[in-house]
Amino acid sequence: MQPDVSAGNAATTMTRIRLYRIETCPYCDRAERLLQRKGVGDRLDVIRIDDSRKAFAEMAKLTGQRTVPQVFIGERHVGGFDDLVELDMDGDLDELLDALRNP
Repeated sequence: MQPDVSAGNAATTMTRIRLYRIETCPYCDRAERLLQRKGVGDRLDVIRIDDSRKAFAEMAKLTGQRTVPQVFIGERHVGGFDDLVELDMDGDLDELLDALRNP
């Protein structure tokens, strides 16, 4: 069973990484691979919005965006794939993930 990653469950969202995606999106695949290479393991919750209107509505409400991927690290909305790559290139992605590992 997947943990409750809705906006109302702050205890869970503070220690999780959420990736809103659709199946056929190459940028979603790349974002997921990047996060897995960073060692996020089972802390990554992949939320398929093509399977759920509710998940899509939640993503749109939380981010103000209607495009995928959308990434949250803890409670912070990181943005899409380009934003994730920029954080990685700047070294900030490792810092965000380390802060999640060691709250």
